[in-house]
Amino acid sequence: MHRAARIEDAFHRWRERRGRRRGLTTTIIPYTGYGAPGWTRVLCRVVLTRASRTPRERVRGWRAFFSIPVADTEVTVIAGGVAQRVAPTRGGVLDVRLETALEPGWHTITLRTDDSEPVTAPVFIVDPATRFGIVSDIDDTVMVTALPRPFLAAWNTFVLDEHARTPVAGMAVLYERLRREHPSSPVIYLSTGAWNVAPTLTRFLDRNLYPAGALLLTDWGPTHDSWFRSGQEHKRTNLARLAEEFPELRWLLIGDDGQHDEALYGEFSAAHPDNVAAVAIRQLSTGEAVLAGGRTKAALRETESSVRWFYGQNGAELARALEGTELLGG
Repeated sequence: MHRAARIEDAFHRWRERRGRRRGLTTTIIPYTGYGAPGWTRVLCRVVLTRASRTPRERVRGWRAFFSIPVADTEVTVIAGGVAQRVAPTRGGVLDVRLETALEPGWHTITLRTDDSEPVTAPVFIVDPATRFGIVSDIDDTVMVTALPRPFLAAWNTFVLDEHARTPVAGMAVLYERLRREHPSSPVIYLSTGAWNVAPTLTRFLDRNLYPAGALLLTDWGPTHDSWFRSGQEHKRTNLARLAEEFPELRWLLIGDDGQHDEALYGEFSAAHPDNVAAVAIRQLSTGEAVLAGGRTKAALRETESSVRWFYGQNGAELARALEGTELLGG
């Protein structure tokens, strides 16, 4: 394990011992999962918090980043009446694929530890007959950040309320139209953001009427083999995993042209053309592009595979571009 990871783990163990002496209690922060008949990807985070706070207050804003992760425990997952015990990984994050007997559609599973209150998490089981799904970026795709990338993490940390975040015009309407057109389709929000901000992002998506779906975020801090986590590798790995888990699904990949989405989607489309229905790219305004660090060369990406690419500055323009295809109204 990388030296930075060993140092971080030792620091978290010290914080956990100190936190328990102060009376902090174990809390599970549940995240939306997904799966197919026979298995479910279960996602949550285990932390120490003050028992006197409400669950919402325990994980809001800066508290989410300074909460104490708990890795030396086991989480009992109850799905379909069957209980299974699994342990979280570094950072208190539990990301595990379990054998389950759940039918297609939305379900609720229960999560608990020996010393925590039980919580519930929604999971979406994809029907084997489904052939279409949506993968969406978050920052500058569904939510306007208008911040230089180096300050984005600080914004996500210290802006405490989802009301302060602005949705991209028309994107929620576009996603809802796509879901009506393909009612059994899964929606995956794939972002380089940290799991710490998942509760705030979930409330933002709910408040602005985006369709429910799983968040695939990343842990905060060093990895097993490097000082810093790679957001691009996180997205690349999860896209490849989705292609492996759902070989019959064709995904509409939605992102923006502010640096890496086009490159990653182009790379994935070239490697897995049968798993991509199309790529939809939100074009940033000149000011947004400057803050995002520039644009990528989209034309080069389009020549690498036969996948169709669509562009627009907002949800309405993307909807017009997609109309008449089999994805929307065709």
